[in-house]
Amino acid sequence: MYAVIRTGGKQYRVATDDVIEVEKVAGDAGEIIQFSEVLMLGGDGAPQFGVPTVSGASVAGQVIEQKRADKIIVFKKKRRKNYRRKKGHRQHLTAVRITEILTGGKKPSKAATKPAPAKKEAKTEGKKPEAKKADTKAEAKPAATAKAETKKAPAKKPAAKKPAAKKPAAKK
Repeated sequence: MYAVIRTGGKQYRVATDDVIEVEKVAGDAGEIIQFSEVLMLGGDGAPQFGVPTVSGASVAGQVIEQKRADKIIVFKKKRRKNYRRKKGHRQHLTAVRITEILTGGKKPSKAATKPAPAKKEAKTEGKKPEAKKADTKAEAKPAATAKAETKKAPAKKPAAKKPAAKKPAAKK
């Protein structure tokens, strides 16, 4: 089953487990968002077209991340007029994984959502927190003693000023 949704002034053809990048939508990573503007449903039998939207249909998706697109350069120039303007722009985007296509006014189920990958937990599973603290203390001591051992170079005395030379008197 697939659907055509409208968001951010654009239309997207989506199916379950598709990952799309849409204009920025409010929500943090892992949250469920619902697109209620479904223009068409297809896949099971004859397609359903909305006038302008299909009543009772919606698409649920999980926010993967909030990010920005690549920079585009906007350059304006008028020849022979010394007029040049250069601007850059990065569009704010939201990456969304489509979890469900709903019909008949149903609400998105929480079982269909997949939990966001936990990167921090995987890194810290193999390490012991006690050993980590001991390592940082051992590393901190040599750095502190190194600072104490370094000595400042003696300050240089300012150079003695030479007396100004006298100018000879002008001849009359």
